[in-house]
Amino acid sequence: MRKNYFLLALAMVLPVLMMAENAASPTPAVLPRPAEMTVGTGRFLLKNKMKMSIPSYPGDSIKTVAEAFAHTLEHTTGLRLASTDKEKKAHIRLALDAQLPAEGYRLQVSAADVRIEASKPAGFFYAFQTLKQLLPCNVMAEQPDPSVKTWSLPVVLITDAPRFGWRGFMLDEGRHFFGKEEVKRVLDMMATYKMNRFHWHLTEDQGWRLEIPKYPRLTEIGANRNSRVLGWGDTKPDGQPYSGHYTRSDIQEIVAYARERFIEIMPEIDIPGHSQAAVAAYPTELACDPEVPHEVWLWQGVSTDVINVANPKAVQFAKDIIDELIELFPFGYIHMGGDECPTQKWEKNEACRAQLAALGSTNFRDLQINFYKQLQDYILSKPADRQRKLVFWNEVLHGNTDRLHKDNITIMAWVGADPAALETARRGMDNILSPQIPYYINRRQAAGPDEPRSQGHGTETVKAVYDYEPARNVAPELLPRYTGVQANFWTEWVEEPSVLEYLMLPRLAAVAEAGWTPQNLRNYEDFLQRIRRNAPLYDLRGWNYGKHVMK
Repeated sequence: MRKNYFLLALAMVLPVLMMAENAASPTPAVLPRPAEMTVGTGRFLLKNKMKMSIPSYPGDSIKTVAEAFAHTLEHTTGLRLASTDKEKKAHIRLALDAQLPAEGYRLQVSAADVRIEASKPAGFFYAFQTLKQLLPCNVMAEQPDPSVKTWSLPVVLITDAPRFGWRGFMLDEGRHFFGKEEVKRVLDMMATYKMNRFHWHLTEDQGWRLEIPKYPRLTEIGANRNSRVLGWGDTKPDGQPYSGHYTRSDIQEIVAYARERFIEIMPEIDIPGHSQAAVAAYPTELACDPEVPHEVWLWQGVSTDVINVANPKAVQFAKDIIDELIELFPFGYIHMGGDECPTQKWEKNEACRAQLAALGSTNFRDLQINFYKQLQDYILSKPADRQRKLVFWNEVLHGNTDRLHKDNITIMAWVGADPAALETARRGMDNILSPQIPYYINRRQAAGPDEPRSQGHGTETVKAVYDYEPARNVAPELLPRYTGVQANFWTEWVEEPSVLEYLMLPRLAAVAEAGWTPQNLRNYEDFLQRIRRNAPLYDLRGWNYGKHVMK
């Protein structure tokens, strides 16, 4: 019996030793770079009618992930992969390992078989995403390629898990609306690079994009404006009618699409600032000066037309919106904005001045904090499964945030991101790093004349994005407050989906690698070699991208 144990142990160790000896073999172009990867010699040849064993799991969610991979494999290669209860007969074996992190996995490919271990469905999903990257690029692109006659995987051992739990991308559709199919394309880009949080900025001064049945004028009025382009400097509003919003069924469809890719959607309803579209729809309830005309804004910049936080009807409006968000978005976070909220109209409003005095404050920013406090208390009064944590931009730190329940809020650090994140952590709150420079990937990514119109001077290159180091020199005791990274995309100047995609890619992959890969393994030249091998994937997908980076 002891001899059998020895032979079994030797059989398990030999593949790893062979891989170690052949570490100089060409490295597969996996993005993001795995935490540990050793490449061996030889390949595993995929054949038709192979078997895959799948462990039982509550809700069969692991089975769902495995069957989705099998469907993709058959669609792109013609090879059928059937499930079996007999692990010994399987060519691809899935197994549970409770010691692995929730999003972690272990992938071992030998010349004889493939073994995938994870503790949760997300880990298996990310293992399959890696597996697809090891195959010809048409598999990840979900496109058949008749020119490929054989399908094989390199012998490899990967043990992998993300550095951060929050690996996000934000899309602003308040300024410009892209629609359901383009959002799905964005979600596919995110899933390619194992990003897991889609921050959906759905309201702005320039447009309200979410159907709220209790407040129909939000989309009847707030989703429409009299200019496609937004005025700025010499660029004037063009008078062209412009509109767009998502119905409740649209939202449900997109949420389901995202969850199939292990992406959670966090909606943002930006209040009380950046709310002129809502004020235009319901001036009596929301405006500080309802006696004057209000319209959906046609300009870029920061509007002073903010919500009257001292009006009980405005507070009720916000509570009703939160109720609708809880119904539509199952993820445990809601973003309430909080940035760039001018106080001029509050300063001139009698009810606002009286409320500030009642708070015992002279800082008008505390009216905003008090508004959020009422909403937070309302959310925390709900049953546990309907409660949500609130996320704010870091300007909220300018008010008395001690009045809020700090365990239930997260600060998204964008302006002065590193100092703001550090202050947030020291004050006992979680943060997400989203630095305006360089993670605002709506800005121009090159300085050449062919670069599309957008913000910036072209200095937010792929290298600049990649070289940003999250949580640099942060004390170890504060690191648990650093929950992740996020790229943001604001659309003041971006009107077309093709420009959106061009500016996103390949910079999105650079942010994804910062969120996933240990810092000591990150290297721009290595990343550049791997990302250039993604150009055929982008072409097959029909995604626009910065081709100058791929040369």
